[in-house]
Amino acid sequence: MNTKVIDGKAHARAVREALRPRVDALKSRGVVPGLGVVLVGDNPASRAYVRSKGRACAEVGLHSEQYDLQPTASEAEVLERVHALNADARIHGIMVQLPLPEHVRVERVIDAISLAKDVDGFHPQNVGLLATGHPNLVPCTPAGVVVMLEREGIDLQGRHAVIVGRSNIVGKPMAMLLLQKNATVTICHSKSRALAALTRQADVLVAAVGRAKFIGGDMVREGAVVIDVGINRLPDGKLAGDVDYASVLGRASHATPVPGGVGPMTIAMLLANTVYAAERIAGKMGSE
Repeated sequence: MNTKVIDGKAHARAVREALRPRVDALKSRGVVPGLGVVLVGDNPASRAYVRSKGRACAEVGLHSEQYDLQPTASEAEVLERVHALNADARIHGIMVQLPLPEHVRVERVIDAISLAKDVDGFHPQNVGLLATGHPNLVPCTPAGVVVMLEREGIDLQGRHAVIVGRSNIVGKPMAMLLLQKNATVTICHSKSRALAALTRQADVLVAAVGRAKFIGGDMVREGAVVIDVGINRLPDGKLAGDVDYASVLGRASHATPVPGGVGPMTIAMLLANTVYAAERIAGKMGSE
């Protein structure tokens, strides 16, 4: 079987291009969509990721501002910055880069972000809207996966989707989105028994476990679609996904590489959420 390699960069480029007329329409009304990014500490991966988001914003015509806080910044300092961005009319989307230092409670920070500006889709109310089938701002990575599958022409209705990983950022919202596409969904995790037997049932397998090359070809049913969300740094400095990519080639019908698969789509969906948030906020302002 020839495995179709899903080109996340190409799909992300198409998403960004589709945003341009919407950005132009907002600018014609005097609104420049703005993204405010808060980075706490000196995590090299986080810093590189934030830089890539800044470049993507500039490409589409968004205004972006980055706020760097020291690793020793208190929780109160982080919350103060979030509250300032909530009140800033130039900012339509707020993203606090994770992970945060251990002394800063992630839940407190996420709860403080304005619901209308929560472009990561992590606020409990946005999570609730997604779970009840009324999505507003949706977490970027799972949203990007669904868009990518749709653009590949992969029909999810009635298909069995198996997700390995139950995080609030990927696993759980991924399940909600796939259910809304009428897939049958199984979520696996570290306590799941006979994991390989479960993954081999998947028509669509989403790996989001955070362990390099954890999913081998023997865990994949022939003809399955394999989506690799993982980004892991190997001892030699190279990046690897949660899937042993080489072992699924020739077995899977479609597969995403790492890098170049899901990652670019995550950034594209962050921009899409920011534009959507700007449209919503501008619409409310226009109706007042």
